[in-house]
Amino acid sequence: MSNTPKAIRGTQDIFGAEAEAFAHVVETFERVRKLYRFRRIEMPVFEKTEVFSRSIGETTDVVSKEMYSFLDRGDESLTLRPEFTAGIARAYITNGWQQHAPLKVATHGPLFRYERPQKGRYRQFHQLDAEIIGAAEPQADVELLVMADQLLKELGIADGVTLMLNTLGDGASRDAWRASLVEYFRAVQGDLSEDSQERLERNPLRILDSKDPRDQAFVAGAPKIDDFLSGEAQDFFGAVTSGLDAAGVAWTRSQSLVRGLDYYRHTAFEFVTDRLGAQGTVLGGGRYDGLMESLGGPATPAVGWAAGIERLAMLVGEVGPQDGHVVVIAENSGAEAAALRTLKQLRSVGIPANASFKGNPKRRIEVATKDGASLLLFVRDDDDPRGLYNFRSMLREGNSDDLLAMRVRAALGIE
Repeated sequence: MSNTPKAIRGTQDIFGAEAEAFAHVVETFERVRKLYRFRRIEMPVFEKTEVFSRSIGETTDVVSKEMYSFLDRGDESLTLRPEFTAGIARAYITNGWQQHAPLKVATHGPLFRYERPQKGRYRQFHQLDAEIIGAAEPQADVELLVMADQLLKELGIADGVTLMLNTLGDGASRDAWRASLVEYFRAVQGDLSEDSQERLERNPLRILDSKDPRDQAFVAGAPKIDDFLSGEAQDFFGAVTSGLDAAGVAWTRSQSLVRGLDYYRHTAFEFVTDRLGAQGTVLGGGRYDGLMESLGGPATPAVGWAAGIERLAMLVGEVGPQDGHVVVIAENSGAEAAALRTLKQLRSVGIPANASFKGNPKRRIEVATKDGASLLLFVRDDDDPRGLYNFRSMLREGNSDDLLAMRVRAALGIE
């Protein structure tokens, strides 16, 4: 075993209860996105590096420190996707998806960032992603937030999760606020953390969400976006909050919630919890009306969110069987063919069924019990005078008249 290659740091092999929780998150997302009529898309795992450097920004940590970039055999720089939105924006422009606007799309899959692994964060991780492209109306923001809220509720993890909401204003509002922040923080620049001193000129909004105590001392007194909002920006945010109220989605205002990149506008949001330690965001997003232009496309309004599947799965915890299942056991070698026919019949009508084929009948029962079977179905020889089948309920010992047994009897034509 000493020569066996180990998994790469920051990756994981998912199995058992964790894999079931992971699958439960994905299956629930697929069900919810269909309810909201989001189209499923599949995106390339790698793109030209410029797709991410132009959209995420050359000066961000993601681009400067965390991307997995490489030269292919044609000496072209390619990058494993660190997020979905940039690739979706590229596809929207290059594939002529404008004809479908407003376009509601959703996807999920692996992403890659070279960052320090920590609880719920990996170098290969997985996200859910939902976007509405080509809709400038605040109702699009509401639609996405209501969808996210329903997803968390259907996953059973909404308790203790809070929607934090803010507005970044329109372009003019944001620019005025940004200039005021630079002036405010420049006066105390020497007392800020090293990261914030570096961000001051190029990304001052990021100072507001700094967790460093040196920055926190000044954040509370920093200029607030509300002092710079235009009437149009105020109306937009009011429409979002009133829409959430009408839909019964609870929210909390967080004026320190920001997005550092210039193309973000209006709504910014995060669903947060304290159940995952310091890294409390389980789902986040916002409106990014300027992204398409940064990639060379026409001005296109858009809003979206992403959520880490691993982090959602951690909140879901161990997912028990979603439906009861049957384990079919051949009582002897002469009944193997009948057992196979029985398995096919049950599965063809949607009844989950497994075969127990290892060891003697006692051993098979032990394996089936460990597998969490709700019902054991013993299959006998075709000519056995006692009949072909014998039931044993694992839910209520000695009583096979539960719902699952009734479905099995109907499937097999047993009176």
